[in-house]
Amino acid sequence: MSEGFDERGRESDAEVDAREAARIRRRDRDAEAEARALLRPGMGKVFKQIQDAQARAAKEPPKKRRRSRG
Repeated sequence: MSEGFDERGRESDAEVDAREAARIRRRDRDAEAEARALLRPGMGKVFKQIQDAQARAAKEPPKKRRRSRG
């Protein structure tokens, strides 16, 4: 294993320098931003539209495709 890592493969808090800690915070903030985006005003309407479209698609029989000659 690489030096500076424990047996689980994660660095301990004491071994993380300031730049690395900042990078980890940015990564975590970016990941949380995606989840928060779904909570913005108006996103409930978009979610409902997606659910309605999926429900309609599930009720319709699959379309038969013509086979092309050749």
